[in-house]
Amino acid sequence: MSLNETLLEQKEALLTALAEDQSERLAELLPELRSADLAEIVEDILAEEDDLPIALALLDSLPIERRANVLGYLPGEEQTDVAEAMSDETLLPVLEEMGSDERADLFNLLDEDRREGLLRRMARQEREDLKRLASYEEGTAGAIMTSDYVAIPSGMTVSQAMMRVRQTAPDAETVYQLYIIDPDGRLAGTMSLRQLMVARPGARVDDLMIKDVISISVDEEQEEVARVVARYDLLALPVIDAEARLIGIVTHDDAMDVAESEATEDIHKGMSIGQLEDGVSRVPLWSLYRKRVIWLVLLVFGNLFSGAGIAYFEDTIAAQVALVFFLPLLIGSGGNAGAQAATLMVRGMATGDVGVKDWGKLLGRELLVAGSLGLTMALAVAPIGVLRGGEAVAMVVAMSMVTIVLFGSLLGMCLPFLLDRLGWDPATASAPLVTTLIDASGVLIYFSIATAILAGL
Repeated sequence: MSLNETLLEQKEALLTALAEDQSERLAELLPELRSADLAEIVEDILAEEDDLPIALALLDSLPIERRANVLGYLPGEEQTDVAEAMSDETLLPVLEEMGSDERADLFNLLDEDRREGLLRRMARQEREDLKRLASYEEGTAGAIMTSDYVAIPSGMTVSQAMMRVRQTAPDAETVYQLYIIDPDGRLAGTMSLRQLMVARPGARVDDLMIKDVISISVDEEQEEVARVVARYDLLALPVIDAEARLIGIVTHDDAMDVAESEATEDIHKGMSIGQLEDGVSRVPLWSLYRKRVIWLVLLVFGNLFSGAGIAYFEDTIAAQVALVFFLPLLIGSGGNAGAQAATLMVRGMATGDVGVKDWGKLLGRELLVAGSLGLTMALAVAPIGVLRGGEAVAMVVAMSMVTIVLFGSLLGMCLPFLLDRLGWDPATASAPLVTTLIDASGVLIYFSIATAILAGL
């Protein structure tokens, strides 16, 4: 049985137990499910059953720590629905059990009056930590970092540091990486838990720590955070303020969530959709329509240039009707080549593999590759040209194929760099925009070559 089928069976059994108030059966089923799976079940209940009371009853059946974990796995909209249905007395202990970063994210989703009410009920230190984390701008390292980490003051011995780890480990997001701070709170070094465990009890952490620490500014974009974590294969990345004081860490799993989110956003933008606030299965129909319609309408008017080009060359088309047969093939090939080039550049820019400084080098490489591709495709289609319209048409089609593929590839390669220079997202340059531009240009290139060659015969 697959994982999805098992989860479906467990979901149905849970719903039955909740509906029939089978507390013993519920107590048997809940320990068998992981928090992420329970969150998915709660999400399905809210989406398919539209039954908030059942979702709340399921959460109330869990121990407070598990309830906090499940709530942390829910998407933002579902988190908000569940949190708004809870009283302050019920929500507050759940917030206190959540990781500091998840707590700040949920806190920012609540309305202002609710936030004020919850803050008044919190202990002073917890309140200040939450306000600080919630204040960082969305999309920055500060917005995704957690303050639950193990910090060891410099000058401690290994035995003292181990005692410190035991004291702070229960609330820490990760204990595998430890951070040494000086008396002013600045990040002095780092060491792994394994290093600490195998060291002599009397040795000082200052002598064991790695001083060349990879860290990131609190104001850095979250995409850069994910890139640094992936590049250096870090378990966690320390976040520092302008004075180099350690104020949080971004764990590997949070960085990977960011990488997935950014990749999804780029894919959506690449298809001229824009960023969706939620998953495609949960986003409201009006929002999905609005995200897609703007670019599609704009590109409709862009395609009018293709029609205008065809109309301009009516005489050429009337003289050699066989040319029309190859029109979709040629502009489609150019669009495909352009979309490939644009996708390679957009992804390369997103991962930091290429930058504006590499434009000249990449242009030369693309000329060689696109020229080779165009020649190969021209050789493949030329025999069909001979069969459909003779040698003259075959020559027109072959020359047009080389030119259109070359032009499309260069346009697809250059457009992301141009958009980046203008301050726009390079991802906007992908498939629909590139193919629309190449469609109009391909018509002009094709029939211009056809007119020049056929008119001379």
